Amino acid sequence: MVNAKAVSEWLESDSRIAWVKYSGLASHPHYARAKKYMPEGPGSVFSFGVKASGDLSGRQTGEKFINSVQLASHLANIGDVRTLVIHPASTTHRQLTDDQLIEAGVPQDLVRISVGLEDIEDILWDLDQALTTATGKAR
Repeated sequence: MVNAKAVSEWLESDSRIAWVKYSGLASHPHYARAKKYMPEGPGSVFSFGVKASGDLSGRQTGEKFINSVQLASHLANIGDVRTLVIHPASTTHRQLTDDQLIEAGVPQDLVRISVGLEDIEDILWDLDQALTTATGKAR
């Protein structure tokens, strides 16, 4: 969970990220509840949004991000010791239109991450290089 907290804070501070939903962050609306009911931390699974870049939509930028990770595995399951990422709009919910994604509560830019036990510097390196590739912008 230490890695998840570090990754969430890193993502929240990155201008290429639109939002981060992790109850371990003070900016989350349920932060106080998370601290009360999960004193050791809220776990390692959370979501974030990659900002659309250039001519690409949020859906396209998220898909490009997912296809650019090198350390993280692109898998739909969670609970592994390895870092896993998925972009529902281009995988599990690919068949939905943009309007249907909204109705389903799945933003086009949503990426779900299950942060693993790898060295934190390796995880951050991978996310950074994938974001640079997807957005065309360095941190």
